[in-house]
Amino acid sequence: MQITDITGSVKLNNGVEMPYIGLGVFQSRDGQEVINAITYALDAGYRHIDTASFYENENGVGNAIKNYNINRNEVFFTSKVWNDDQGYDSTIKAFNKSLNLMGFDYLDLYLVHWPVKGKFKETYRALETLYKEGKVRAIGVSNFNETHIDELMQNAEITPAVNQIEFHPRLVQQSLLDKCFELGIRPEAWSPLMKGLVFDINELQKIANRYDKNIPQLVLRWNLQKGVITIPKSINKKRIESNANIFDFIINDEDMHKIDRLNQNIRTGPDPDSF
Repeated sequence: MQITDITGSVKLNNGVEMPYIGLGVFQSRDGQEVINAITYALDAGYRHIDTASFYENENGVGNAIKNYNINRNEVFFTSKVWNDDQGYDSTIKAFNKSLNLMGFDYLDLYLVHWPVKGKFKETYRALETLYKEGKVRAIGVSNFNETHIDELMQNAEITPAVNQIEFHPRLVQQSLLDKCFELGIRPEAWSPLMKGLVFDINELQKIANRYDKNIPQLVLRWNLQKGVITIPKSINKKRIESNANIFDFIINDEDMHKIDRLNQNIRTGPDPDSF
């Protein structure tokens, strides 16, 4: 992945360009809070917003763009179908509801939020239908482990463009990353900053000091250099701006390996195998 600046993107397996850094809006309250966060992000140069029906803020996400002086096609939007809505018909219905809440004609990326046993194949088939109908530019999955990907690919007509997974220095999941890259699926990190727990890792501070950067900047740069799209979440203007200040340094190979070795297979969220 060629890393340039905050406007940079990565080409997905269907040719769609996806910005490699974005703003996640999980736990950002619908209304003015999420509108403000997105406004701060757009002001800072972000052009990628990640939401989900489960976040219950899709209406605010749509309003943020309506209120901002920018064309819809200049910003990349992701949403996800929640577990209660999985299944073919219910997924189509959930997608249309999300689209209506945001006030959009299409989505850039739509994901299966979790691999619900016995349902995720039919859910993904609905995503394939939406893709073929031109209602979404790319489709993918979220929280899919290697076994889920293998099971999905037994029937999938369209290879997922993205697999959004928990990814951070304590949960590197290198074999899963390798699997995704092998199949042409681009990994994307949720909770890249471990819900703030990265600040407790002393080794990261030592490495960050060598680059005159803070820990989040180091970790987000590590994400990109690993070829992983990243979507740090914040509602704080200064943090949103700071998280984007990662394009004036390069982590050397030795330090990349040091960060990799911090892996302890520790999750801050549920395990997809037992969720």
